[in-house]
Amino acid sequence: MVKKLKKLKDKEGNLLSPTLIEGVKNYLIDIDGTICDDIPNEEPERMLTATLYPDALITINNWFKEGHNICFFTSRTEEHREYTKIWLKKNGFKYHSLLMGKPRGGNYHWIDNHLVKATRYRGKFTELIEKNVTIEVFDDGKH
Repeated sequence: MVKKLKKLKDKEGNLLSPTLIEGVKNYLIDIDGTICDDIPNEEPERMLTATLYPDALITINNWFKEGHNICFFTSRTEEHREYTKIWLKKNGFKYHSLLMGKPRGGNYHWIDNHLVKATRYRGKFTELIEKNVTIEVFDDGKH
């Protein structure tokens, strides 16, 4: 469920893809190794008993309560959807959507016409802070 969308139009009046209203974020959150034990797709029986990372539950449910959109985006396959939904519910996660089939292996490079911010999980959910970092951008020939 995507909520709080602002309609946009180009200068000719044609509709464009909407954006979220100011202050609302779409959180795309990995599951294995980010909110719980890292369970490979080859061992789906372990998915129901994965150990929860408590700070992830608190942080994500707070984001949900604040009105942000929570989408779990996982490399688990469609055949793991029911196990995943059962585990998320059993552990109390609040979310809006669940996307299966993210490419495996990491080193993600996201290209989009909307603003994308990335946060690499390093073992603990804490407050997010702003930090200046080097990023790759398309060369528009103006620099």
